[in-house]
Amino acid sequence: MTLNNQLIKEMKQRVYEANLQLPDLELVKLTWGNVSEVNRELGVIVIKPSGVDYKEMTADQMVVTDLDGKLLEKESLKPSSDLPTHVVLYREMPEISAVVHTHSTNSVMWAQAGRDLPAYGTTHADTFYGNVPCTRQLTDKEVEEAYEENTGNVIVETFKERNLSPNEVPAVLVYGHGPFTWGATPKKAVENSLILDEVCTMARETEMVNAHISTIPQYLLDKHYFRKHGAGAYYGQN
Repeated sequence: MTLNNQLIKEMKQRVYEANLQLPDLELVKLTWGNVSEVNRELGVIVIKPSGVDYKEMTADQMVVTDLDGKLLEKESLKPSSDLPTHVVLYREMPEISAVVHTHSTNSVMWAQAGRDLPAYGTTHADTFYGNVPCTRQLTDKEVEEAYEENTGNVIVETFKERNLSPNEVPAVLVYGHGPFTWGATPKKAVENSLILDEVCTMARETEMVNAHISTIPQYLLDKHYFRKHGAGAYYGQN
């Protein structure tokens, strides 16, 4: 086995394990989700196969494509239908190495409402440096012509227009659709999906308790985000 094949095998295992986390963490029902990882040096993306039950899935079934989403293995299952979205994100966001998409209940509530997720507290601020944005709605032309690709395009558009860093806000809500998160590894991207869903729940309940609540002040957002991220981080054992 060559080094490249070994690296791809390791990618498949990581992507497989990360996908299995989704139902374990109650972030997906049925087959409503996918995880992928990119290796730009190898020029490959590994992603979950389309519509395969998590209980029946194997690591070998993870689908390998090039950076344009073209299949690289002859005996391959069909990749996730969301692959074109992942391809756009990897192309336009060089900071990220793994992407997760789910239809987790609490995150989808905010996406269907067409609302940004406000940074109401420090739990949010530990991971997301400010509000998590919700994209605009795709046009009928965008849906008809290249739905999944344009889903990626509208995410990129949102981050560029709002001057957001994918590292500082590793999540987005796609209007009427659901969440995408990302990270340095598949495991980290899944973790960000879990955190996003939890803070979506907290924000919804917060507004029920106090309909006039405001986001936390900038100094508190800064304190909690930067104690975990950046050169001055001091949280944990690193």
